[in-house]
Amino acid sequence: MDVAEVAAQVVPYVTAAIGALGGAVWTKTQDAVVDAAAGSVADGVVGWGRRLLGRVAEREEGRPALESAVADVAADPADQDAVAVLRVRIRKALAADPALAADIQQMLAAAAPITAGPGSQVISGSYIGGDAFQIGSAGSVSIDRRPPSR
Repeated sequence: MDVAEVAAQVVPYVTAAIGALGGAVWTKTQDAVVDAAAGSVADGVVGWGRRLLGRVAEREEGRPALESAVADVAADPADQDAVAVLRVRIRKALAADPALAADIQQMLAAAAPITAGPGSQVISGSYIGGDAFQIGSAGSVSIDRRPPSR
């Protein structure tokens, strides 16, 4: 697989982690490395994003540029230009290290795909920034109507 394709597959996981954790993503990424070593990393999208980002960040040569790109996305997750820069930084790291690219490909193969439960509406391959709505259920999360207030 082409490194540009691999980078494009990594970005949704990483942006989900950045969106959920903001500037704390680096601290949480270190937690993910410890979790992975212990075999207990979270299997959710944010968990996989932390783990993938942590693995890419192990490459010291591109780390400052990657950190800068992550900070820009954390500052404004809806900024598609910032997300594009992040994707380029990840692609460059993968292109510079074929072993890293192969490892990331294996991690992506193991990552649970983003799926939704019955009745859910799913938009795939898109970036949703800001407010997002879920209809139905996704994994173990279910959105139900609240009873009317009395």
